[in-house]
Amino acid sequence: MSTLGEPAEPGPGPRPVPRPVPVPVRHTPASLASAAVRQLRPKQWAKNVFMLPALVFSLEFLDPRSVLHFAVGFFSFSMLASAGYVLNDWLDREADRRHPKKRFRPIASGALPGWAAGALLAACLASGVGAALWLSPMFLLVALTYLSTTLSYSFYFKHRVILDVMFLSSGFVWRALAGAIAIEVHVSAWLFLCAAFLSLFLGFNKRRGELLQLGAQGGTRRNLAEYGPKMLEQFQAILTSNVVLSYALYTVLGPTPWMTATIPWVLYGIFRYIYLVEQKGEGGAPDETLFRDRPLLVTCLGYGVTAVAVLLADHADLLPPLVP
Repeated sequence: MSTLGEPAEPGPGPRPVPRPVPVPVRHTPASLASAAVRQLRPKQWAKNVFMLPALVFSLEFLDPRSVLHFAVGFFSFSMLASAGYVLNDWLDREADRRHPKKRFRPIASGALPGWAAGALLAACLASGVGAALWLSPMFLLVALTYLSTTLSYSFYFKHRVILDVMFLSSGFVWRALAGAIAIEVHVSAWLFLCAAFLSLFLGFNKRRGELLQLGAQGGTRRNLAEYGPKMLEQFQAILTSNVVLSYALYTVLGPTPWMTATIPWVLYGIFRYIYLVEQKGEGGAPDETLFRDRPLLVTCLGYGVTAVAVLLADHADLLPPLVP
């Protein structure tokens, strides 16, 4: 029995476990700005490199006006992509809080509150659509189609097996098309096939990487259990063959058959990526895999230098006929 002013002795039975008190996030202008920049995911803008082949293979990079139009198009798609990331992270905020890595994202962690995320989304949409309209109505149409594809993925198709990857990959094809429309050039259909097959290759390898890292039930993606290692291996084999074949045909039927000199770079890049997914557990985040792996970076640089050198030499009539 306790006296007045003394705590009572605990009774029999298990003691209640104290619930953790959530640590409030202190928002300041600097912290909100930092969170907003991280939420834009600038590293993901590297995916807009799919807009670059039209500029390079047409040699329009020698024209300052075309370079300016490409830069504006790149900015437009970057803003629209960031708008998709903001919306997607807002919709997935509860699931992301249960993920070992995604819980640190600005929206999931609370670093970017709801009102700030809404303002950021509006700013991205306004700047992306405005830049697209400045280029041309056709570019705006492609940009809005890309945006609608992204939104339909976020709201519905991200939970539909196979269709999730197909819709996500179609965004890369829209990027390739937008790169040509921005500078008003015609690009071979083989180039779009290469973009389609390569984006599907990366997409299904992303699922394979997630499956290897987290397991079928370990991630926050609801349809990850619908994928199996053997099924993804078959998809990988099919898409690898199609990427190599379509690119090989493009080099032969494209600007100059001397572009076949770039095939070894493409082969090594694909084989290296498969190696990283299978042996190193990479691929769950393709952008991180690319920026972390030095051989892949060297491969991309070597491919770019070789392609530009071949195209410039062909433009200057310095290359002999490859086939008499």
